[in-house]
Amino acid sequence: MSGQRAQRAEDRSPGSGSEHAPVALPALRRRVLVAGLVLLVLGVLVTALVAVTSTRSAVQAVDDGWYRLMVEHRWAPVVTLSDVLSTAFSAAVGWPVRILVTVVIAVRRHWLALAAWASTVLLSELLIGPTKMLVDRPRPSGSLIATSGLSYPSGHAIASAVTAIGVVMALTSGRRRLYWMVVAAALAALVALSRTYLSAHWLSDVVGGSLLGAGFALAVPEAFEVARDRIRPVPVDP
Repeated sequence: MSGQRAQRAEDRSPGSGSEHAPVALPALRRRVLVAGLVLLVLGVLVTALVAVTSTRSAVQAVDDGWYRLMVEHRWAPVVTLSDVLSTAFSAAVGWPVRILVTVVIAVRRHWLALAAWASTVLLSELLIGPTKMLVDRPRPSGSLIATSGLSYPSGHAIASAVTAIGVVMALTSGRRRLYWMVVAAALAALVALSRTYLSAHWLSDVVGGSLLGAGFALAVPEAFEVARDRIRPVPVDP
């Protein structure tokens, strides 16, 4: 009997694949969707502030202050940690991880999660190149690691947020999702800040990139879930 109650509790956990989710779950999904959209809007706002000539100087003043702070407080162990974080979320490591996650979702036959995950990665990657060309911002001088291309937005910040948060959205459910979401957000933030510590990016590069990446990672999967709820309404338990 207790096993049946535990099973029903698991079926009702947020993000589970059960047909008998609580009636409040669609509302929760919409809230997460709204949160993701808010992050995307904030990311677009930061992009506009950096791109527009009349506001770029004010943003650059903040970036210059942060740049000096990072240079003045460099410490070899933190430089090493920053380098490790930067490498861990580079394309050479990140893409194999993404492919592995894709395979895991496919093996589990979670087709909605697979479509949401693939869409999140695709949309975020398609955003980076055109935005860099639109903003056309040079990188800071004196980078401690090899860099290429333009500065805004930080591809590392977008990729780390999409990968870390997206993996949580795709592979977890219930109470575990909230816990791992906090871990993923903290990890993505550390990766973003590591890029400024290494002078590979300006602060606004990683702030804008993190907002855009986190926005995609939250909004796209929840948009799929909300659309499914509209097509197939969640039944209410008797």
